[in-house]
Amino acid sequence: MPAPRADVAPDGEVARRPAPADSPTSDTTYAGHPEHHEQSGPTGPVGHSGHTSHPGHAGHAGHAGHPGHPGHPGQGAFPGHGAHPEGPDGFRTAVGPVTASGVFDGLPGPQRTAVAMLCREAPLYDGGWDPIALRLGIAQILRALTARGPALLVVDGVQHIDADSADLLRFALHLAPPALRVIAVETPEAYGAEDGHDARLWVPSEADILLVPPLHADEIAELLFHHRLPSRMAGRIHKASGGNPRLALAVGRSLADARTPVHHADALTLSGRARDLARQLLGAAPPDVRQTLLLAALALRPTAALIRRAGRPNAEADLAAAERADLVSLAEDGTVAFTAGLLPSTLVHDACWAERSAGHAALARVVDDSVEAVRHRALATDIPDESLAAEVANAADLARRRGNSALAAELALLAAESTPVRNATQRITRLVDAAEEAARAARADLAMRAATDLLARDAAPSDRVRARLAVLDTAGQGLTGLDEMYVHSMEDSEGDTALRAGVLLRLAVKYVLADGDPLRSRAAAVESAALAASVGDPRTAAQALTVQARMDRALGASDAESVLAQARGLEMAERPLGIRNAAQILTLRHALFDDRLIDARDQVNALLPLVQRRGSVEDTIELFSTLAAIESRIGACPAALVHAGQSLALTLEAGLSPGPAWYTLALAETAGGSFARAASYARRSVQASEEEGDRVFLSRSLYALGRVQLINGDVASALETLRRVQANERAQSTVDPSMLRWHEELAEALLANDAAQEAVELLDEVRPVAEELRRTTVLLGCDRAYALYLAGCGRTDEAAELLTRTAERFAAAGLPLEHGRALVSLARVERRRRRRSAAQSALHSAATVFERAGAAPWLALASETPAGEDSLPALSSLTDAELRLAHLVGQGASNQEAAAKLYLSVKTVEARLTRIYQKLDVRSRAQLATALRG
Repeated sequence: MPAPRADVAPDGEVARRPAPADSPTSDTTYAGHPEHHEQSGPTGPVGHSGHTSHPGHAGHAGHAGHPGHPGHPGQGAFPGHGAHPEGPDGFRTAVGPVTASGVFDGLPGPQRTAVAMLCREAPLYDGGWDPIALRLGIAQILRALTARGPALLVVDGVQHIDADSADLLRFALHLAPPALRVIAVETPEAYGAEDGHDARLWVPSEADILLVPPLHADEIAELLFHHRLPSRMAGRIHKASGGNPRLALAVGRSLADARTPVHHADALTLSGRARDLARQLLGAAPPDVRQTLLLAALALRPTAALIRRAGRPNAEADLAAAERADLVSLAEDGTVAFTAGLLPSTLVHDACWAERSAGHAALARVVDDSVEAVRHRALATDIPDESLAAEVANAADLARRRGNSALAAELALLAAESTPVRNATQRITRLVDAAEEAARAARADLAMRAATDLLARDAAPSDRVRARLAVLDTAGQGLTGLDEMYVHSMEDSEGDTALRAGVLLRLAVKYVLADGDPLRSRAAAVESAALAASVGDPRTAAQALTVQARMDRALGASDAESVLAQARGLEMAERPLGIRNAAQILTLRHALFDDRLIDARDQVNALLPLVQRRGSVEDTIELFSTLAAIESRIGACPAALVHAGQSLALTLEAGLSPGPAWYTLALAETAGGSFARAASYARRSVQASEEEGDRVFLSRSLYALGRVQLINGDVASALETLRRVQANERAQSTVDPSMLRWHEELAEALLANDAAQEAVELLDEVRPVAEELRRTTVLLGCDRAYALYLAGCGRTDEAAELLTRTAERFAAAGLPLEHGRALVSLARVERRRRRRSAAQSALHSAATVFERAGAAPWLALASETPAGEDSLPALSSLTDAELRLAHLVGQGASNQEAAAKLYLSVKTVEARLTRIYQKLDVRSRAQLATALRG
């Protein structure tokens, strides 16, 4: 359904007339303003968006309002907006496509003539059409459409429908049968606009009214994803747009149209179409209201009372008008919030210096917080002043102690910029402080501003290194393209042991994330730790040892845990706790890998409040992600979804790469949400990881995607995806199989694609490693996959016995989803053994396990019966791969078509088909089709 216009301010509404739910197919006809159909996606007022509704199964669609169709409101398309001499032209757009169908031909002569005149397919005589015939003709068209099956009429832009069209629609809808569904989309006019006519198509009691909400940050990220715009900007674009898709795409396209690629640390390019759109929205407010809004835009915590005290005596009335125009929202306590960040930005951008200075000066006199007062005083002047700069620096320290890291970062940079040029040394010192403060707040834009300013000055090498390290610390996963910064940091740290240790620490991270080289990463981490220890820097030493322990674990080194314990000891010696947490978080991740899940969960819950109070945003995100992964494995699936969502929200708000958070959500959705959503998040994570050049999370997201594809039965895609995981992990020399459990999934995908020998070789390769490293639950996963191999070889008794033991051991290990999955595999084997009762018992047990865990998609999986197996016992002798091919061929696919569908060679299809014929004792495709039908 086309969506409400974005350039009209108040809430959009969707009025929907209910229709029968048992609708197999439906015709769809659109009516409304042609301009709406030119939009490339849903749009809406600031803070609100349009929404597409698809009741039942939409069949043939008659689309009116085609781009380029005559009838723009400014050209008199709608009589209500400048009367068109030819009548209800807005309704003509709905009926036009119908004239080409048999429905039109079946109308009586006078009705057919009137409708043809309306659609300009017949000359309009001086007397015009017969209004009664036109009414009856439109009503008959709707009845005829519903006689074919359920029909959907979408009326877009109800606020633009002229009075004649509205009257005609009301009459037709009054006579329409219940099988007609109607959706009407309305975006009311801005506050103060005159409503020229009554376009209501029915009384409110006859319709369901649905207010269309703004998009969430994750939905904005998906919108950018589909428009091939940088997903990392999603959080900042969401703030700028307020969740409005039209604004979000305008900002995103401004970034795409920039002459040079916009780095995530750069300021958003709010120019061109984005800025013009904001001005258009603000234009709905009178000048006095915009002056009041400018004060609200300048304030940190704007309230109606504050703005009134700052010199706007009519603040409440002005803000109420702005709220009706959907520019701001007002809380009961008078707090003012703009519906989109682009609005205050544009207000400040378009105001002259004198207006901004006067506004800050007025606010400085009336705010009740000393930190805010200093900020406004500094922003009210463009003359650097050392005493004022010192006050701002002190205010930044106070904001940090209060836990407001974002404000502290802003004030630290303001203090540097307020320092007089003659105090060059002091300015550089404050710029370094500002860059490091921005890094703690994950404000990549502020860190880049401070570093750029500093690097343009005659700063000491040590100051240049510290500023560059701050920028690197805000880069998150996006470390590609920063090689020059690493090179300069190495050059400037020459002779400074402490700084060289810091640079090597960042290089260790880069080597593994961007380069996929854990050996080089480990070497850099070892050197960094040694240098830091030599100069008495326990903080850097702890971080470097943590990276070393991470690499040791991946490489299968036996001393990984002792190195991690050393790092943890250094980290926990620092007070207060919660500031530095990398070693503690890695300890929790290792517990997750080892399936020591209850202890890991308890430790996360103990550490999380401390980190939220004192630690970095990245540490908080990592803890929520770890907690979600733990809960996904222990069967606390609803909680996993909540914590994965919190991880994503914080990620987008901080402007970090969403790839890791999307990976976590893919795991949580696989456990307790929806396999379809899990696949969607995994694909997004793959794209984000590729954008960022993040080799680690690329493997993880591919694993998550391949696993879901395998579970869903798309074994060809799963095999392709999991082979990419295998190639990436081997290229990175990863040894420990517990960190990413792709081996068992790939083995199952190989078995499903008739590559049994390769599957066994893979299992034989990973088993000795898992045994040496004592990765017990990895071995259980291998046992489950090997049992499927046994079943495929016809050794079903051995397979059933192994799966029974494996399921019991998974249950004892506290892994309910793995327990249930083994039971589902057991049920499949029992069906091959033609033991239907045992199969049903295994499925019932699996369903019970999944239900207790809240594992909704797995519960649905355990409730399914494979097609044909109950009615056709002979098919139980076929492997899953053979059964898929048999159904394709039985439905008429050629060998070439089946090969393309299953991503196999024609020779493989021919060999597999021969085995199917032998097992089912058939000699032709016709006999195969008969056997499949039973």
